[in-house]
Amino acid sequence: MDLNLSGRVAVVTGGSKGIGLAVVRGLLQEGAQVVCASRTAPAADGVLHVPVDLMDPQAPHTVIAQAIETYGGVDVLVNNAGLIDVERHVLEGDEAWWDRVIAVNLKGQFLCALRAARWMAEHGGGAIVNLSSGGARAAHRGMVAYDASKGGVEAMTRALALDLAPYGIRVNAIAPGSIDVRGFTPEEAAKRGETVPLGRVGTPADMAGPAVFLASDDAAYVTGVAISVDGGLIAQQRSPQVDTFPPTRFPRLS
Repeated sequence: MDLNLSGRVAVVTGGSKGIGLAVVRGLLQEGAQVVCASRTAPAADGVLHVPVDLMDPQAPHTVIAQAIETYGGVDVLVNNAGLIDVERHVLEGDEAWWDRVIAVNLKGQFLCALRAARWMAEHGGGAIVNLSSGGARAAHRGMVAYDASKGGVEAMTRALALDLAPYGIRVNAIAPGSIDVRGFTPEEAAKRGETVPLGRVGTPADMAGPAVFLASDDAAYVTGVAISVDGGLIAQQRSPQVDTFPPTRFPRLS
């Protein structure tokens, strides 16, 4: 595959750390001009940083306007910014907690997509990649607001894909599984990896390739889908620890 993005302008929200930073670096490696919308600057050379808080409804306008002013347009939007540390049992939930999670994880993505799509539609198209989660399809405990927001992201992705296809704009999502964005100890990583069919937790770099692919022309006929990037986690019905035919019973090959 040739994922050459030379001459493309890519906006990444929440690109200062974790998955977002890995995506920023992946886009730079393929030659894109990258605009990072985040509260803090990313540790990557050659990136235009626009300091914004995605809780601010004016932030999407500010970011896209800056990309247009500096680089002449926007060809790719990676909607990565989101809240993840929002665990709370539903019986301890309240309206403010719910509204905050939905505002950042769902409404924030919509407003960024809307602002970018308006420019793309008038200038030959583009690609939008939304960050979803395995929680869009299978529930986490203590994450009802988060899972609802990510379920909304996947529904929104499909609907945006249909509305924007006639304008040459592709809209897809990637759904991370157990990705180490906090820095697990080796023991923590090993324990979490026992549940993953591929046998390990993911890294932010594992997310960059799928995101860059969906932004590239090699994905020119891909729109309206959510790709799981989770080592097979969402595909299994039972974890290896409780499966009736666990990996310990698999044939050992010489």
